[in-house]
Amino acid sequence: MRYNIHRAVVIGAGTMGATIAAHLANIGVPVTLLDIVPKDAPEHDREARNKIVSEGWDRCLKAKPANLMSTDLKTFVSLGNLEDDFQVVGEADWILEAIVENLKIKKDLMTRIEEIRKPRSIITTNTSGIPVRDIAEGRSKSFKEHFLGTHFFNPPRYLKLLEIIPTEDTSMEVVEFFTHFGEYRLGKGIVLCKDTPNFIGNRVAFGTGAFAMDYILTNGYTVDEVDSITGPIIGRPKTGTFRLIDLVGVDVWDHVGKNLAPLIPHDKLGQKYLAAEKPRALMNALLERNWLGNKTKVGFYKEVRGEDGKKDFYSLDLNTLEHKPASKPRFDSIKAAKDVEGLGDRLKMLLAAEDKAAKLVRALTYQGFQYASSIIPEVADTIKPIDDAVRWGFMHESGPFEIWDMLGVKETVKQMKSEGYPPAAWVETMMKEGCKTFFQYKKGEKVGVYDVVKKKYVKIKRDAGMILLRELKGTKKEVARNDGASMYDLGDGVGLVEFHTKMNALDDDIFNISIEALNRLETDFEGLVIGNEGENFSAGANLFMIVVGAQQKMWDTLDGAVKKLQDLNMRMRYSPKPVVVAPAGLVLGGGCEVTMHASRVVAAAETYIGLVELGAGVIPAGGGTKEVMRRLINPAMRTDSAELFPFLQRAFLQIGQAKVATSAEEARGMAILGPQDRVVTNRDHLLSEAKKEVLHMVATGYKPPAPEPVYAAGRDMYGAMKIGAWSFKEGRYITDYDSHIATKLAYVMAGGCLTRPQWVSEQYLLDLEREAFLSLCGEEKTQARMWSLLQTGKPLRN
Repeated sequence: MRYNIHRAVVIGAGTMGATIAAHLANIGVPVTLLDIVPKDAPEHDREARNKIVSEGWDRCLKAKPANLMSTDLKTFVSLGNLEDDFQVVGEADWILEAIVENLKIKKDLMTRIEEIRKPRSIITTNTSGIPVRDIAEGRSKSFKEHFLGTHFFNPPRYLKLLEIIPTEDTSMEVVEFFTHFGEYRLGKGIVLCKDTPNFIGNRVAFGTGAFAMDYILTNGYTVDEVDSITGPIIGRPKTGTFRLIDLVGVDVWDHVGKNLAPLIPHDKLGQKYLAAEKPRALMNALLERNWLGNKTKVGFYKEVRGEDGKKDFYSLDLNTLEHKPASKPRFDSIKAAKDVEGLGDRLKMLLAAEDKAAKLVRALTYQGFQYASSIIPEVADTIKPIDDAVRWGFMHESGPFEIWDMLGVKETVKQMKSEGYPPAAWVETMMKEGCKTFFQYKKGEKVGVYDVVKKKYVKIKRDAGMILLRELKGTKKEVARNDGASMYDLGDGVGLVEFHTKMNALDDDIFNISIEALNRLETDFEGLVIGNEGENFSAGANLFMIVVGAQQKMWDTLDGAVKKLQDLNMRMRYSPKPVVVAPAGLVLGGGCEVTMHASRVVAAAETYIGLVELGAGVIPAGGGTKEVMRRLINPAMRTDSAELFPFLQRAFLQIGQAKVATSAEEARGMAILGPQDRVVTNRDHLLSEAKKEVLHMVATGYKPPAPEPVYAAGRDMYGAMKIGAWSFKEGRYITDYDSHIATKLAYVMAGGCLTRPQWVSEQYLLDLEREAFLSLCGEEKTQARMWSLLQTGKPLRN
């Protein structure tokens, strides 16, 4: 009998419980969120008895970034309390506990759950520090077989790591099911952990974090210096060190560290720094002042407002504990490394330098390697779970052992010893066995990993259907290539077009490969995928090409380029064979237009998509304006006597305000995605799922849509839209030039000079789009906007 999760219960409406419930709603699983009844709540006052759970859920809904992928999904979540609604536990397929970190309270709850649970329901704990086996102590054999740890990282929607911690009693069938559910439904990167203190992610974070704090304070670094050094330049998030602690919460950081120390008496490296005096005194001082970080708006940074009302952040002087205006530290090593591509090469340069920044990088890097190696095989038999946990849980570009390989294992060990951070003995054993790297590589991809217990490489398992384009590059599967794009044969009659320009900006190279792929689709392929493995599917058209062409008055060339994109998109839309677009990350402007012309879309859940052309001083001209009209206005106007204006206004504002969906589900609500389009929660599986969708469409007899006219608003509605733009301008919501661009957009949506509303062909609107686009390109203020985006990355409100 297979396991299924069709209904869930989350117990505990604190930060983690509420956000986990939200993520279950994101994947379409109905969930009931429960918490305790306030002590003084009247027996028959439902609102009062649900006060704690309601407040927890409200905080979750108000949090930024949003925990729900669409506000419409909140209907999947029901609220209740542990006295009046406990019976829902008996109906759930998955019961997750996320209550206070107190063993007795958790065990008492497990006793109640066992009395009511279904025989095959799965029970998990989100504990971050209590041994999982202790929580299940005293429970029945069946309960223990269905019990395991599921440690999410906050916020669950965005952080990929899910640590799964089975006990000796957990059924292997349950572990396998939940691993699959976590990866394919929840969209997580799964790390199977041993039931050791703080598991893997937090064990590494606090073993190295405690050292970092002590080293920083002992050597006189400032908050601004540390955060300028410990960010993207060394492969870590922009939060650096102290912004990260503020984000997590000073109290949470302190609590986890305090809890960890007594659980690892054997860990000499960890104990040395977890007990260090200077960090302890600093944390105590912050806690006494209730400086808890972002939640109190003061921690290592303090939120302040200037006289003009603008928000600013002062940083903490670690000596005086006063907040002062932030400085911008400058280091020669950091300046030089910024121009170096590739994390390994940047770190080599930094590690070889001798300024203050380089010394911190050396200490953090070498101690990080030392500590990560010291906890193997205690927490894991191979180094892969540690690297995965660090990348997925803390958003590092690479894990410690991947970086160590980049730097050279043998050479780095020598440097570590000379700096006083010798690695664990097994590293020396590995090298003596002739294993020169922690991972085995084939064409740059990791295929094996060193097993410390077995003292040899073991194969890294991977799904048979997983598509990795970087493995296909340069092989016979790459059937065409130029500087901007490649075409691949994925097998089973499916082709794929990959963009690989900077930010995957659309240019003539991409158009040419796409056209060649559509030609091959007619003769060689049964279907086509358009997708890539870049961080962003496409940030839009190549603005440099457009603005230079406009300034040189190359109007025929620009007209031809826009026409080429329009024709490409229309050819996709009416292709007799399916074309599936697989967007992820930023999908802006022309990238959005390509997506909207697909036969079907298979989108990553974290897809940020929209028509943002007004920020560049133009309107969507690759068919985007036409598509928004077709999708938002057409359905309403097929009804007799329908009122046009509300639907026209929605379409006008969606483009005019350059709205960007913050998820694929939100894009569905904006009609950028349709009801038949799919959302994939795990980006790693996006291309393979897109291929499956092509094969499914072929198998079920796909046929293209019939040509569809579009409802144009006509002269009167053109006037109404112009008045709307004027009102926004007079209210100082938009600039004069914004209003000018909006008027051009209104002209297209009205159908040009039409005296009355009527249905027009798609080509009619495409011609109007192109005409408006070119006329705006000729204006100095549009060109200024484009140069601003190219030079600063920020829109110019001229």
